[in-house]
Amino acid sequence: MGNTRVTGAARGRGTGGALRLLLAGACAAVLALAGTAPAHAGSHSVPKGPSWEEKKSGSDARFRGLAAVSRTTAWVAGTKGTVLLTRDGGRGWRNVSPPGAAGLEFRDVAAFDARHAVVLAIGEGEASRILRTDDGGTTWSEAFRNTDPRAFYDCVTFFDRRHGIAVGDPVDGRFRVLATGDGGRSWRPTSPDGMPAALPGEAAFAASGQCAVSSGPRDAWIATGGGPVSRILHSADRGRTWTAAEAPLPAGDAARGVFGLAFRDRSHGLAVGGDYRAGASSPRAAARTADGGAAWNTAVRPPAAYRSGVSWLPHSRTTALAVGPTGSEITTDGGRGWRAFDTGSYDTVDCAPDRGCWAAGEKGRVARLAPGSGR
Repeated sequence: MGNTRVTGAARGRGTGGALRLLLAGACAAVLALAGTAPAHAGSHSVPKGPSWEEKKSGSDARFRGLAAVSRTTAWVAGTKGTVLLTRDGGRGWRNVSPPGAAGLEFRDVAAFDARHAVVLAIGEGEASRILRTDDGGTTWSEAFRNTDPRAFYDCVTFFDRRHGIAVGDPVDGRFRVLATGDGGRSWRPTSPDGMPAALPGEAAFAASGQCAVSSGPRDAWIATGGGPVSRILHSADRGRTWTAAEAPLPAGDAARGVFGLAFRDRSHGLAVGGDYRAGASSPRAAARTADGGAAWNTAVRPPAAYRSGVSWLPHSRTTALAVGPTGSEITTDGGRGWRAFDTGSYDTVDCAPDRGCWAAGEKGRVARLAPGSGR
């Protein structure tokens, strides 16, 4: 759900707001880096530090939507209209995909618990939809279907069990925002008057369900890219009005920008991104803020390459995880420096309040941070 604790793709738009689907194909409070943790046979971990333990999903979908409810319960959503749910720590997965959704691209999922969840499908026009379940995926109801052929929705985030927003790419020069006050059962567009003008080519990336995130009862942020500079937009009133700040991540191209955000409170946040193209250089792939996103500082030791997902570890003021197609990193100093601990491909990461951290990505890959890893 994009780092909200009612719990947590890539597509960008080209110049002029016409980005197509991109990247569709292409834990303790502090995790000590000195400890050695055994890696699961399916992981690609370096000898020291935390490690991912793969959980066989039985699917070949690419999962960019992820909501970690606890160490035992998690939702994933992805290609071919696929939604899976585990309630036993990943030992078994239940296919709870909505009927008739095989043609949809799910890129975000927000889960309140093991029974209540909201999924967002991306695409132009009616391909952008929001569905909700109240019975663990046994049945689904369509809460929103986009009817504007110019609109393309990317991410959804919730402030609490009732209030949330969904964010779409610019139409008529401004990002679109939908709001709900009934837990995602109905959605209404907010006034564009409170949104600053979009830059040429600017859009959001539906790469990890983290292009829109929230923290607390009123604060939300939107990550952007594709424009001459990367920006992060902030709202302190549940999406009614927004301010924009420049982010020091790669920009100036449809494939560059901020792809994922995470805030541990309304002041302290992390941004990851770069250039998603394979082999492209991303020398400034991460940044941090301590003032709610008004100003951003580049990481002193950033991740080695483009990263699409990021999540704070609960109950920690300094530790977070970042993931991308070429590996995973950990920071233990609030985002100043990042250290690699895995070379496997993951698109998104999310941590639950009980410190259960999950990652998901291509070819049905789902993993949980190994029990006791780095403790």
